[in-house]
Amino acid sequence: MDDRTWTALVDPHRRAVLDLLLQGECSVGDLVERLGLTQPQTSKHLRVLREAGLVRVERVAQRRIYAVDPAPMTELDRWLAPYRRLWNERLDRLGAHLEENP
Repeated sequence: MDDRTWTALVDPHRRAVLDLLLQGECSVGDLVERLGLTQPQTSKHLRVLREAGLVRVERVAQRRIYAVDPAPMTELDRWLAPYRRLWNERLDRLGAHLEENP
């Protein structure tokens, strides 16, 4: 997995951008309005996300429309899978223990 993915996801504003884009495509102006950031701040975060491959951009006339690119998230999910299994196994054991010892 590319380190740029982790670097991009560290910032809470960039995670907020991804959360908004998860709901649907947005223009920079829409994101500025919804995030409460300035246009330069929003554009900087979008550039980092784009360079990490987490978002894609499409030009529509004078506007740039951004959307989540699911490919890096799939890779991230694959990387997290063993850790998720570890926690699920532990939680299952805890659940079994609690059922046996109410």
